[in-house]
Amino acid sequence: MIAGEFGGRQLLAPRGWKVRPTPERVREALFSALGDVTGSTVADLYCGTGALGIEAISRGATRAVFVDQDTRPAMGNVHNLGLTGRVELVRGDSAAWVADGAGGQSFDLILLDPPYRQADVVAAALDPVIASIMAPGAKVVVESEAGRPLELPSLEVVRERRYGRSLVTFHVHPSSPEST
Repeated sequence: MIAGEFGGRQLLAPRGWKVRPTPERVREALFSALGDVTGSTVADLYCGTGALGIEAISRGATRAVFVDQDTRPAMGNVHNLGLTGRVELVRGDSAAWVADGAGGQSFDLILLDPPYRQADVVAAALDPVIASIMAPGAKVVVESEAGRPLELPSLEVVRERRYGRSLVTFHVHPSSPEST
């Protein structure tokens, strides 16, 4: 972890599992750009090891929902850090979970870090439904491959930064005060 409650703690990324944890340099830049996340509710879609969602909790987010086809990499980190009371793990397809209403929840911060090669498929599935789980003033942060960005045309891009082959894009709902 970079900062906050769990700063300096290492996350597990089991060998042989198909996860690509967000590099520390990218996490640090992402959260510096986000600013204060204290009290936020977070959805970490395509969570992998849970690195982004755990970083948000470490920096003051109240709770998080981690969604992925295989939640075992995140589960190990959630248990090792004692976050079982603050993190809900949902095993399943992230886009389908959002389309099904996300259990009636809305989120202040939505983190998307799907496999880079699935950017087009994920964008097509999430773009029509992502706003339905956004709380007023929510932000959506997408990490994708710079050469093949994951685009969400229904949302407004407010910031975009490239870190090596990673592109981090910050979105808000077009009706959000931040979009003006």
